[in-house]
Amino acid sequence: MQQVTDISDAAAAAAFRRLVTHLQHRHDAQNIDLMGLAGFCRNCLADWVMEADGQLTKDEAREIIHGMPAAEWKAKHQTEATPEQLQRMQESVAKNAPSH
Repeated sequence: MQQVTDISDAAAAAAFRRLVTHLQHRHDAQNIDLMGLAGFCRNCLADWVMEADGQLTKDEAREIIHGMPAAEWKAKHQTEATPEQLQRMQESVAKNAPSH
């Protein structure tokens, strides 16, 4: 069985950059909806980058992932979460592995 560790660093980096570019383009994919479906969002991804890098601040990592300062992205693109979205997010996040 293939494992994630079988992916070369170069391929993983290219796929990661493509994912970030995709998320920067798809402003309609709200973080709350990503959380409700997959248990992670742009902010989680930025936090993982920050932790892996060890030198970036949370704001720097989020700017990299959002393509702009996170507060600016939020003001331009984030909508108010509905009670249903919040419920889906809570149910989805509860399924996450402890290392999330």
